Amino acid sequence: MSGDWLFPLTLIFMLGLRFLGLLMVSPALTVPSMPIAARFWLALLLALAALPMVLSQAFPPNLTAPLALILACTREFFIGATLGFLSALPLYAMEMAGWLIGVSMGFGMVNVLDPLSQVQTSVIGQLKFLLGLWFFLHWNGHILLFQGLMESFRLFPLAQVEWSFAEDPQVAIWLREAFYLAVKITLPFYGALLLADIGLGFIARTVPQLNVFILGLPLKVLLGFLMLMMVLPVAVDLIHGKIEDALELAMKGAALWR
Repeated sequence: MSGDWLFPLTLIFMLGLRFLGLLMVSPALTVPSMPIAARFWLALLLALAALPMVLSQAFPPNLTAPLALILACTREFFIGATLGFLSALPLYAMEMAGWLIGVSMGFGMVNVLDPLSQVQTSVIGQLKFLLGLWFFLHWNGHILLFQGLMESFRLFPLAQVEWSFAEDPQVAIWLREAFYLAVKITLPFYGALLLADIGLGFIARTVPQLNVFILGLPLKVLLGFLMLMMVLPVAVDLIHGKIEDALELAMKGAALWR
C-alpha cells in the first residue's frame, strides 16, 4: 500500500510532459517571453484536469527500470511538441507569405523584433502572423488543438517505450503544404506588382525624363498595401480551411512516437 501513491503521481508527471511539449512549441498557446515556471504550472494544471481520462490505463511493468522511464518521458514530451509544431502550419504559412510580400514591396531589409519568437522578422510577415493568430484563436483553433492532444492519449497511450520509426513524420508534406499555402496567398501581389513593373518600364521608354527608380518604390509600397487590404479576406478563408487539416497532419506525424 505504501507505493499506491506512485501510480497517479507518475501518470500526472507524464501527462504534464505531454502538455509541456505542446506549450513549449505551439505559437498559438504560448510565447517565449512567458516564464518557464508558468508553463510548468500550466502543464501541471492541465495534467490534473486530464488525469481521470487516463487513470484506468494499464501501467507497463517494465517502466520501473530507470532507462525505460527516461525513454517514456522523452516520448511524452516529443508527442506534445510534434502536435504543437505541425498544427501551426497555417500560422507559419502566413508568416512566410508576409515575408515574400514584403520582399516584393521593397521591405526586404525592413525588419522588426518579433515579440513572440524574439527574433528579427519582416514587418509584413509579423503583420500576417498576428492576423493569422487572431483568426486561429477566433475560430477556436486552440480548443481543437487541446481536443487533438486529448485524442492522442487514446491513439498513443501513456508510458510506452516502443517507438515506430517506420512511420512517416510528415515533415515533407508539412513543408509542401506550408509553401503551397504561402504561394497561394502571395500570387495576387506578385501579379499586381508585375503589372506595375511593366507599366513603369513603358513609362521609362516613353517619358525618359522621369526617374522610374524613384517613382517605383513608393508606387510599389502603395500598391502592396492596397492589395493587402483587398486580398485579406481571401487569405483568411485559405487559413480557415487548413486548421483542421493541419491538426490531422500533426496527429499523423505524432504516430512516429507510437
